[in-house]
Amino acid sequence: MDERSTIKLNLTQKEIKEAQIRLGREPNETELGMIDVMWSEHCSYKSSRKLLQKLPKEGKKVVVGPGYDSGVVDIGDGDIVAFKVESHNHPSAIEPYNGAATGIGGIIRDILCMNCRPVGLLDSLRFGNLQSSHSKWLFQNVVKGIADYGNCTGIPTIAGEVEFDESFETNCLVNVGCLGFGKLKDLKLGRMDNPGDIIILVGGSTGRDGIHGVTFASRVIGEESELDRPAVQIGDPFVKKLAIEATLEALRTGKVTAVKDLGGGGLTCALSEMSSKGNSGLEIDLNVIHVREGKMTPYEILLSESQERLLFTVIPEGQRKVLEIFERWGLSYSIIGKVTHTGNLVAKYNGRIIVNIPAKLLTNSPLAVRVAKKPKIKSKKSISRPAIPSNISKTIFHLLQTANIASKDIIYRQYDHEVGVRTVLKPGDSDAAVLRLIGKNKAVAIKADCNSVHCFLDPYNGHASAVAEAARNVVATGAEPIAITDCCNFGNPENPNVYWQFRQAINGMSYMLKGLKIPCVGGNVSFYNEDETTGNAVKPSTTIVMLGLIEDLKLITNIALKRTGQSIIMIGKTYSELGGSQYYRLIDFPKGKPPNAVVSRENASIRSIIEAIRNGYLTAAHDCSRGGISITLAEMAIKGNLGLKIDAKLIPRNIKVRIDDLLFSESNARFIVTTPKPLARKVLRLARKNGAPAAIIGEVSSDNYEITWGKKRIAWNSIDQMRETWERAIPEAMVGP
Repeated sequence: MDERSTIKLNLTQKEIKEAQIRLGREPNETELGMIDVMWSEHCSYKSSRKLLQKLPKEGKKVVVGPGYDSGVVDIGDGDIVAFKVESHNHPSAIEPYNGAATGIGGIIRDILCMNCRPVGLLDSLRFGNLQSSHSKWLFQNVVKGIADYGNCTGIPTIAGEVEFDESFETNCLVNVGCLGFGKLKDLKLGRMDNPGDIIILVGGSTGRDGIHGVTFASRVIGEESELDRPAVQIGDPFVKKLAIEATLEALRTGKVTAVKDLGGGGLTCALSEMSSKGNSGLEIDLNVIHVREGKMTPYEILLSESQERLLFTVIPEGQRKVLEIFERWGLSYSIIGKVTHTGNLVAKYNGRIIVNIPAKLLTNSPLAVRVAKKPKIKSKKSISRPAIPSNISKTIFHLLQTANIASKDIIYRQYDHEVGVRTVLKPGDSDAAVLRLIGKNKAVAIKADCNSVHCFLDPYNGHASAVAEAARNVVATGAEPIAITDCCNFGNPENPNVYWQFRQAINGMSYMLKGLKIPCVGGNVSFYNEDETTGNAVKPSTTIVMLGLIEDLKLITNIALKRTGQSIIMIGKTYSELGGSQYYRLIDFPKGKPPNAVVSRENASIRSIIEAIRNGYLTAAHDCSRGGISITLAEMAIKGNLGLKIDAKLIPRNIKVRIDDLLFSESNARFIVTTPKPLARKVLRLARKNGAPAAIIGEVSSDNYEITWGKKRIAWNSIDQMRETWERAIPEAMVGP
């Protein structure tokens, strides 16, 4: 490398030397910039690739696994679902509105490239405490960015989750997902298999926005991060809507052989990945690319991450027909080159070859050697457990007001979640979103889940629990889990403690996925979510996006209580596992054991719910997790506008638990369900057959929320007051000082 070079690199000296050896010469400045982008953590997964191999990837319904723009599963009758989740953390931390909006734009293109129509969006968000003005600013603008972009494209935002914790004060996490429907016979993969195909760049103009976006995402955030604001792309949802329709129409001609999203790494990434996967090469002319900022250099053109761009390969005889479609939809395009058999990415500028580099050199980065070391826990004096609350009713009220439990209506009412007439269960009405296939008697359920506090306290069990909770959430809607995609969010992998967290997380996820026989069909890893100034990393947080199949629309189940007199049944056992619980956070108690994740317990409970719903026994089902039984019951009552009476003495439990354990523990493998009284014994027998603890713990009433211990009342609240408290908490926090 020329010492006079002015380009900013993230490559180590060892990596630069490796590139020189593989290339057999000194790379020029443009080539070095391309290597820098493709060997960045964001594009190459050099710190995570080896560990990710532990996750199970195969299953009966898997059509496309990790390695392409999106995972794809077969849901029968020739129908497929493509789904993917990715992070847009760093851009959103610097420029929350555009960072979040362009995250949505990129994930839509990932689905589109598989020749599937994007039909639903979801988001998994994390911010600092809402007492912080900075966190309020991030929260407000991220949600607005997601809402504005999604609403303009006509794709409903159907599901999501949000969590507030001080570790996300500087580094908010913005994970966005999308799913799409398509036909197995029409599936396309982003690969250049046919030398001679024409390469066409379609959509938005190439500009200087987004340059070094992936290298920016591969560094911790520090005092100079504000200077990286130009690395944040600017989206245009109206162009995206045109691109969606034009792409789907072009693919229907049969003349398009592949489509690829231009996201992180821009043209460099799309060109090298498509040619590498197809064992081909390509030759392009940079002068013909439509740009919007005057004379751009080859370096800028190849590394720009400008939004709303797609790369097509088309058979020569189909070129005119495809271009007519782009013209009719008013999309700009450039015929930039052709596919070759050389294996090299060749780019010309002003008639001169300025890049000639093997595609596989770019896509095959050297692995980073990372060290994993368990953090040392500072020894503390033994702390006695806190006393049982003297007023449990008031404690439940206070829990309903906490940001992590309170209603998220302030978020999803900004989203159009019904456009497209596919949404069956709306946000907040069920444990997962449900989308039907138009003209079919089936639907899919999808949910994003993670509990960052549990993942921090115990990365192995916390991440295994995230998988289990996501599975329980789709099961509670009447679905059978079929696959996941994930988004891992961690601090600096060069820190041995952070890398240990990551390794434990992958091990925990692998354990649960294998035990539940659920494959992982794709994912994303976001490292360097860390504040350089304070040295604080985010709590390890892997968003699990679980997809489930509902083979008959009559099976669809929500969480609302339905009718007075119906039996309330608890399935699963409660343990003394209050560590990291919302209850312990409320009373600021720092210790306690977080929930254990046990495959056998999850299988027993999940199988019981699946069979009970298919037998027509259940009228409502709700996963029991954040806030424990007390909050699960409160949410069911609020949604059904009905009361309940529960005898806590009847709850299946470990023999040593206290009343606050019973009501607030966040133990895994638990559901609360309702059923008509004549069917209650059948539900219990079914649970017993599957090995799941179960008991009738109470019944639905007409008005109030009441918990007893035998004949002694221990909690009583008005449903109307609980609803008001639950709904007002976050809006009031947003307008506070």
